[in-house]
Amino acid sequence: MVMVYRLLLSGRIIARRSFSTSRSMWNTEIRPAPVEAQDFLDFVNQAQSPFHATEQAVLRLRKAGFQEIKEKDNWNGLLKRNGKYFFTRNRSAVIAFAVGGKYKPGNGFSAVGAHTDSPCLKVKPVSKKEKLGYLQVGVQLYGGGLWHTWFDRDLSVAGRVVVRTEDGKLENRLARIDRPILRIPTLAIHLDRSTSADGFKFNNETHLTPMLSTVTKSLTGEPAKPLQPDTEINGDIPLAEKHQPILMSLLAAELNVKVDQILDFELCLYDTQPSAIGGAYNEFIFSGRLDNLMMSYCSIEALIRSLKNADSLANDPNIRLVSLFDNEEVGSNTAHGADSNLLPSTFERLSLATYDGEAQASNTPTAYLEALPKSYLISADMAHAVHPNYAEKHDDGHRPHMHKGVVVKINANQRYATTAPTTVVLREVAKKYKVPLQEFVVRNDSPCGSTIGPMLSAKLGLRTVDVGNPQLSMHSCREVCGTEDVPLAIQLFEGFFEEFPSVDARLTVD
Repeated sequence: MVMVYRLLLSGRIIARRSFSTSRSMWNTEIRPAPVEAQDFLDFVNQAQSPFHATEQAVLRLRKAGFQEIKEKDNWNGLLKRNGKYFFTRNRSAVIAFAVGGKYKPGNGFSAVGAHTDSPCLKVKPVSKKEKLGYLQVGVQLYGGGLWHTWFDRDLSVAGRVVVRTEDGKLENRLARIDRPILRIPTLAIHLDRSTSADGFKFNNETHLTPMLSTVTKSLTGEPAKPLQPDTEINGDIPLAEKHQPILMSLLAAELNVKVDQILDFELCLYDTQPSAIGGAYNEFIFSGRLDNLMMSYCSIEALIRSLKNADSLANDPNIRLVSLFDNEEVGSNTAHGADSNLLPSTFERLSLATYDGEAQASNTPTAYLEALPKSYLISADMAHAVHPNYAEKHDDGHRPHMHKGVVVKINANQRYATTAPTTVVLREVAKKYKVPLQEFVVRNDSPCGSTIGPMLSAKLGLRTVDVGNPQLSMHSCREVCGTEDVPLAIQLFEGFFEEFPSVDARLTVD
């Protein structure tokens, strides 16, 4: 017995030593996430809708000294070399630009494009629903979301509200209810055993309707008026009667107005759980809307950083520009999407504008057309990291990993706009700024998504490269990406703004 005890004790000691040796082989130092990742959390946690995302970009631009201009105004005599400007369209898209000190009309644009929208649920124009003692809110599906991930989340609403002020003005205001008021509950497995065998199946119209309150609780106040089902009649019903009274009251309280002052709204549902740094080594960002607020944040931050050295802009012959579009997730074919005239008209106006009070006659009528072949666009949208549980979904030679650099997207059928010369330009910049790049190519037996790159490249005849940081769970209510990739993307875009003219001068492709 003593011998057995000694053997067991010996085994424990060996195992303990083995464990100790094994631990020493791993990096046990846990460092904070990069400051850029922390700063991104501040951005995304205040950007629950495209309107809020645009507002967050505007706040950063103002703080960096950018001057707001209006698209409806005449820019001649307003713009100056070394000047920094921005304007918004629909308050859900924003263009920011800085004019190089050596810029002349006809010179090129160093541009980065991204988008402010993400797949989500949106409140219907007539959203009031009541069923079996529950007050519900009717929603529409926006974009191609993984809708099953919206079940059992603590949801609320954020977006734009049009109000009538006391003096009769009509104002657009941002609204966000900062507490969970909505939930889409799943059906208990006890009531549907097929879920475990056949997977989770649901109807988007009947099962994806969030509950807001119970009738019993709502009856402690004024009873709600029933809504007529006829849509022609509904068109004449006051807004307050098309939606649950408690929802209207919560919005009114948020905006400090009366319910009858609310004229209309566009509201997105969002997960109230804040975005967070995660992983054993603080290596992940767990968040909604990474696609594509991550690239929106990185592009704005890169533009601002590229201007910190005054000499950098003073010696630039180009205009540095960031364009954040709306509606990419539904095809971009809107007045404020990438398939609109937003970027072409901006390029044209900047090419034909006067600067520093110069005479209009100093411009040439073809300045806009001359500028396009000298320009370059980075289409920045998130990319697919290789999934540890679904590695077979990636091409063997093109499996992007987190923390290994920005992903360059390539597709022979031009689902992405990347070509060899455009990749060379980016690689030259990446080399100088020590930013690693990796490639993504979709498997031949898989479908391929797209982004704003091909449509803008075709519309403008513009050299374009599609890139993005790798992430998992794309289009989920809760996505994940790498913290180390945030500063890498910012470095790459910053380097592009500063170096593109000199790199382009060494490359000729007619």
